[in-house]
Amino acid sequence: MARNLIPISDVVNDFILSVTDDDYSNDVSDTLVHNYALRGLREMGFDTLQVVKSLKLPVNQDLGTVELPDDFVDLVKVGIVGSDGLIYVFGQNKNINYSQKYLTDAAGNNIDSNDDGVFDRVNDKEKPELIAAYRGYESYVFQNYLDENTYGSLYGLGGGHYTGEYRMNYEQNRLEIASSDNYTDVIVEYIADEARSVNPSIHIYAENALRSYIYYRVIERKSSVPYNEKMRARQEYYNERRLANARLKSFSKDEALKTIRKNFKLSPKH
Repeated sequence: MARNLIPISDVVNDFILSVTDDDYSNDVSDTLVHNYALRGLREMGFDTLQVVKSLKLPVNQDLGTVELPDDFVDLVKVGIVGSDGLIYVFGQNKNINYSQKYLTDAAGNNIDSNDDGVFDRVNDKEKPELIAAYRGYESYVFQNYLDENTYGSLYGLGGGHYTGEYRMNYEQNRLEIASSDNYTDVIVEYIADEARSVNPSIHIYAENALRSYIYYRVIERKSSVPYNEKMRARQEYYNERRLANARLKSFSKDEALKTIRKNFKLSPKH
């Protein structure tokens, strides 16, 4: 484990050890504290602590699909690695087909094998292929520049050429891939749910925020805790969360200068 990460188990143990007899959270169980810790990790992980993972995943050659990871939350990018070591991203195409059809018996009746009131369904799609938006215009399309992994194209003809296209299929937990090349695998970068890890951990900058979250959730529904204390605990959590967010996303002086210099480039002469 990286030195800037702290196991959730350590945070939970420290919280339990710090509880005194006159504390508002003195009668909470260890299991409940652990559950609140995972909830806090998940809540902060969607914005403040976004963990971006990168996996090389195989492509189902028959259907043109890629199964999503078990800790998947949201997609960052999908593409292939070029010979230069860069990821060439796929463009999103919401028109890629991933339809299904009802499974029927020999008499043509729909089948409900689980008796749950929902008929069984099977895939009813073919492997898609990428059709370039400018096909037929190759002889005079200007494309001798590259910007953000997208080749320049003729104005009004689709906005460039990607190495492939994809569509999210949340129902079947997969990506639908369309490409003119038969890629055996793709690179998927995604936001992960750290709470599902075998040994979940949190960045040291957010440790206090997680402690504050646990305390706030523990006393939130207790009728014996004064309202002012609940509001104080809530405010403390959000203050610690903002502080953690500021530390994790700090913008240094060198980064600012680098960004400014990057934007000053000479334009090509025509």
